[in-house]
Amino acid sequence: MNIMDVAKYFLSKVNEEEEVLITHLKLQKLTYYAQAWYLALEGKPLFKGKFQAWAHGPVNPELFQEYRSFGYHPIPYPEDFDPDNYPEEIKEFLDQIWEAYGRYDAKYLERLTHKEKPWKEARGNIPDGEYCTNIISEKSMQEYYRGLIEEDDQEQ
Repeated sequence: MNIMDVAKYFLSKVNEEEEVLITHLKLQKLTYYAQAWYLALEGKPLFKGKFQAWAHGPVNPELFQEYRSFGYHPIPYPEDFDPDNYPEEIKEFLDQIWEAYGRYDAKYLERLTHKEKPWKEARGNIPDGEYCTNIISEKSMQEYYRGLIEEDDQEQ
């Protein structure tokens, strides 16, 4: 898997008739959450690639370059998407991420990441809205989201 595969999987959910749209900002957050939860659940990354603590939340620079031309406009369904290229367990995992986060708009997901430790920790004392390319560590992501799983387990 690479981040572009994960992005295309989420973009395969695009359905303009039903107004299921994904902007570049939302795509960044969906791939971030996929990586974070995979780290928490499996103890290893889903794909290679780092996220930086940008002003609008976690951003993978490679993904940014790929889709930057869309700006704030929705990204269309990927013409070269083939679901058979994905192992069943990965499709199930990505579908769970979509179920959890896909219904939210980009700005909601941005606000959500701003409340969470990995992004805040990577930014340090950099003021909101200021430029930042600090890396969000995979260790921080794994520990934070693993902690949410453990909290949930204790409550049940």
